[in-house]
Amino acid sequence: MALETIRNQIIQLLKEFEEQVEMMPGQLFVVGCSTSEVKGSKIGTAGSMEIAQVLYEALDEFAKKHHIYLVFQGCEHINRALTLEHEAAVKYGLEPVSVIPVATAGGSMSAYAYTKMNNPVVVEHVRAHAGIDIGQTFIGMHLKEVVVPVRTSVRQIGEAIVTTAKTRPKLIGGSRAVYERQEGKTCH
Repeated sequence: MALETIRNQIIQLLKEFEEQVEMMPGQLFVVGCSTSEVKGSKIGTAGSMEIAQVLYEALDEFAKKHHIYLVFQGCEHINRALTLEHEAAVKYGLEPVSVIPVATAGGSMSAYAYTKMNNPVVVEHVRAHAGIDIGQTFIGMHLKEVVVPVRTSVRQIGEAIVTTAKTRPKLIGGSRAVYERQEGKTCH
């Protein structure tokens, strides 16, 4: 798969995403990515820093445009720990852990992001507002409740299946719910 094709796919996907979802400044956007899957190989077997670079550049431009924080999920070898800017970790009260993602333990995408961020840290958990999953890396564990899929015309980046999602507040109660106490009435 040509790098230019991958670049065009991620740019188109992010364009369609922003047409459907309003990201608020300072929100977290989690990225799970298997560059191996993008190449058409099994996850964790053929990572590519070149593919990571192409994807990172488009994602970074998207994040700067919307003033949001990117969060890169690492691979299972670091328990899916997440790389993000120290500023974001402080803002969200996230405790850094002692690991530096590398291509063989963290994955190429997370490792590349770590080298490009201004002041990167790694944390164990986040509750992101939205995200992208490239290659079925299962970012759901790092999204806030309630997750809502965002459909775009881009179904794959390279050979990897891609899914995007946003989150919304929980809807509690429904049409029969009462939110103010009424005089003389009791609930059983």
